[in-house]
Amino acid sequence: MKTVLLKNCTTILPGEKLPNTNVLIKAGKIAAISNEEFPADEVLDLENRTLFAGFIDIHNHGAVGVDVNGANAEALQTVGQFLAENGVTAWMPTFVPDSDETYRKVVGAIEEVIEIQNDLPVAQIVGVHYEGVFANEQMCGALRPEFFKTFSGRELNDLPTLHTGVHLTTFAPEIEGGIELVRELRKQNWIPSIGHTRADLETLEKAFDAGAMHVTHLFNAMTGVHHRDLGVAGWALTKDEIFCEIIADGVHVHPKMLKFAQKNKPPGKLLLVSDSVAPTGLGDGHYELWGERVEVVGGKTRNERGSIAGSVITLLDAVKMYLSLGVSASDVSKMASANPAKLLGLEKTRGSIEVGMRADLVALDKERNVKMSLINGKFAFRDF
Repeated sequence: MKTVLLKNCTTILPGEKLPNTNVLIKAGKIAAISNEEFPADEVLDLENRTLFAGFIDIHNHGAVGVDVNGANAEALQTVGQFLAENGVTAWMPTFVPDSDETYRKVVGAIEEVIEIQNDLPVAQIVGVHYEGVFANEQMCGALRPEFFKTFSGRELNDLPTLHTGVHLTTFAPEIEGGIELVRELRKQNWIPSIGHTRADLETLEKAFDAGAMHVTHLFNAMTGVHHRDLGVAGWALTKDEIFCEIIADGVHVHPKMLKFAQKNKPPGKLLLVSDSVAPTGLGDGHYELWGERVEVVGGKTRNERGSIAGSVITLLDAVKMYLSLGVSASDVSKMASANPAKLLGLEKTRGSIEVGMRADLVALDKERNVKMSLINGKFAFRDF
């Protein structure tokens, strides 16, 4: 049974940053963390680079030219490889509203990848995210309202699901049948996430009581904060029990508001997402996305209707943003790894550097660039 020793790490542990550590990996799991050196089949000197738990992206529409809504198994692996090179070790392919036929095809492709991915050097798919199938047309953003649904009791059963994996959907609780939808989502073990919504406080509280536990891209596609009207964003910030995801690209949310959110949510409840789209990794230019032309200029996306159409960042960029704002590496690690794992119910195996956890790890240099990604104890990317 092959063992790997990562020497001379500055290791980001839960709640602390530990210099001069060695991490022993055995059978794909973390076997020891110590200042002592252990014998191993393979030894890699990280030369004091910083070792984080692998990043987990629960909101990702694609990258490097691949759109999740049109992806086959090979294309999803291409995205997974790109993500691994950028420190992401687990992800959830995310649909925008589309035809039921599209959902069936892509869920089938996701199943194909899940069956073989453990042996591949790619970010591991841990579930699927349906964004905005049950959204408010007034808050559609870049989504296509012609594919929106209301809930009368059967519509959730029409969405294809994975044999194994986490299922999450972004919904507006004020739509017809919205509160009943939350109850049905929880009954079927889905994660209900509030987003693309104009819900009032009474409706938000009803959704929470029914089981809503998360808010999709805080501040975006929702009503904002006003001193006489809390809005969806204000409710999310002041509801300590609710998880919130945020797009830390400096475009969707101003850097000072990013810091404001981090200061006002409990440490275990704010998490980073990319909300990346197919042009991510390709640079500026004009692209076709979701049936319309999208322009990327200076790292900003814009569709023909003038809406921001997702982001072109990775979770690595979001990590860099929050580190640049002076947030501690330990807190940023929670936002990029531990908190997503906790939301998905995977915190016993992923999301932190602890003995017994999966060896899903990423090493960053002083410039915060990825120098190594390890997935299930296997090297997925190495740049030294």
